[in-house]
Amino acid sequence: MRLTVLGCYAATPRTLTNPTSQVLEINNHIVLIDCGEGTQVELRRHKIKFSRINHIFISHLHGDHFFGLPGFISTMRLLGREKELHVYGPKGIKEAITLLLKLGDSWTNYPLLFHELSSKESELIFEDDKISVTTIPLDHRVYTNGFLLREKIGKRKLNVDAAEEYGIDKAYYHNIKNGKNITLDNGNVVSNKELTFDPPAPKSYAFCSDTIYDESLAAKIKDVDILYHESTFLESEAELATKTKHATAKQAAKVAKEANVKTLVLGHYSTRYKSIELFKEEASTIFPNVLLADDGKTFDF
Repeated sequence: MRLTVLGCYAATPRTLTNPTSQVLEINNHIVLIDCGEGTQVELRRHKIKFSRINHIFISHLHGDHFFGLPGFISTMRLLGREKELHVYGPKGIKEAITLLLKLGDSWTNYPLLFHELSSKESELIFEDDKISVTTIPLDHRVYTNGFLLREKIGKRKLNVDAAEEYGIDKAYYHNIKNGKNITLDNGNVVSNKELTFDPPAPKSYAFCSDTIYDESLAAKIKDVDILYHESTFLESEAELATKTKHATAKQAAKVAKEANVKTLVLGHYSTRYKSIELFKEEASTIFPNVLLADDGKTFDF
């Protein structure tokens, strides 16, 4: 699982920082989560092929989380895209995007499918044989969701040495990979478990931005491997965090600890602070395994 941070700062773009956008590579899928201004440029900078992105998840309709989306959709048209592009986001996102396409007389020449969200309860919004994506309702100034992405358990891997030890012909390897037991010439049955290795443990990723501190959030993301949680402010500005319905680094760490996650990634920093290292210092007093997102940073989990 690889996370590429295209932007992770709050509010307005700056010369060296971008608003929220990230790419998650998970079990042969490449998904875009939020699409602030500058997303296209950062995708090109990191040599991520636009055509490989088929699913875009937008948390809420504040500009620093989706103003880059109209441009991305239009560029796909110019690049001759033909396959479907799925956009998941709050109710109203279809109207916002299609109005721009209409006024510019630039309808896509590929299927653009909107999946508008309005439920205040967690719901499964995408699933195939590789991954599932579930919403995480968040408490912000407008309707907002986080997203929980989970890998599906993969197939068991062939243990060639074990198969050879039993004298099994290679012609049966395909059946073994598909989970079947093997009957030997003497009639003995060798279980599939003896001929294969356990698949890698499936990984999970929770994206939570933007939200006020919410104690109930931990139950919705219990035991996830990686939690990205907004930390717009430090505890010294906790009152401002409450007023604007954002969280502090310390509060993000409390959620991570209560949810028993493996790793906490902080982001969505206010630019009022001299160093983002201050966020890690604060969160680490509560939760030990803290990473700092930063524009252009890539994490391999």
